[in-house]
Amino acid sequence: MRRINQSRVERVRKKRIKKWLLRTAFLSLAVIVLSGSYLFYRTWDAAADTYEPMDRKKSDLRENEITIEEPFTVLLLGTDVRKETDNWRADVIIVAAVNPKTNSVKMVSIPRDSYVEIANTGGHQDKINSAPYWGKTKGVNPVTNTAETIEKLLNIPIDHYAKVNFKGFIDIVDALGGVDVNVKFDFWEKRLGKQERYYFKKGPMHLNGDQALSYVRMRKRDPKGDLGRNERQREVLVDLMDKGVSLKGLTKINEILNILGENISTSLKVKEMIAMQNLYRKISKDDIESIELNVTYDKVPIGSYNVSIVRISEMERQRVSKILREHLELDPPSSEGQTTDSDTTGNSEESDGGQNQY
Repeated sequence: MRRINQSRVERVRKKRIKKWLLRTAFLSLAVIVLSGSYLFYRTWDAAADTYEPMDRKKSDLRENEITIEEPFTVLLLGTDVRKETDNWRADVIIVAAVNPKTNSVKMVSIPRDSYVEIANTGGHQDKINSAPYWGKTKGVNPVTNTAETIEKLLNIPIDHYAKVNFKGFIDIVDALGGVDVNVKFDFWEKRLGKQERYYFKKGPMHLNGDQALSYVRMRKRDPKGDLGRNERQREVLVDLMDKGVSLKGLTKINEILNILGENISTSLKVKEMIAMQNLYRKISKDDIESIELNVTYDKVPIGSYNVSIVRISEMERQRVSKILREHLELDPPSSEGQTTDSDTTGNSEESDGGQNQY
């Protein structure tokens, strides 16, 4: 009799354990689902804050709209103002041509002082970083006008863009624990808006967000000028992308999403961002190639000023265009776009307003 009672007690105990395990499993599953739902909501909510499409469905250089599964381009813009401000200049201009079929990227930095034909101005030439100003003046979305100016320059479609201000850049670098760079030579640079200097020593360095901003902004003490600065910008960008898709990047997702919503605008939708993140995980650093623009320096009258500019020769423009078009699997061009190294200023309008601001 005693053994029977013990057996019953044991069965009851096992049933209770099973119920407890079932409840625990159900509760754990509920937490996972709710956490996933929250993360999905946060991602969607942040993406809604960052999503600002260009005022066109596709580039005029595309016959049809494309997807992330096809070769595409992203225009990366860095600015010194908050995202809600429409009076801005492009201090950093990088075009990334991505080929998902070959899991490879080709990137080119365009010096902000490049003297080019500005879109939607009837052939007017000015510094490329004034394209947002001219877009606003002509009633065209500033980002769209910048994209179309670059399309005229490189004869490639710009499919997407991402614009980040420097505050967002600093915060993202800090959220990801800093960036690792290889300093090519000793130099110093002032903090943005401060008299304090940061000193960079030749060799590997780990930088916080504020230091990284000074690192990518320095130009005057670089023997290569704009080209050296462009190299440092791409170096930091690649390291940031690596950290963004890492486990640490995923654990910081909530903080990063808040930063993105406040400081970044992009034409990429949620599903496209996720697809790009998954794609980037498949791309090795060896398959990210930086294309260096060979340029010359000059001075031209713009408005009432005699200003320093960067010239890109027609031969150089076509060389870079050909590399990017082949990477994007585009047909050979029927026309080679614009000429950027004309001896004439090509000004069809006075640009005093643009130059004073930029």
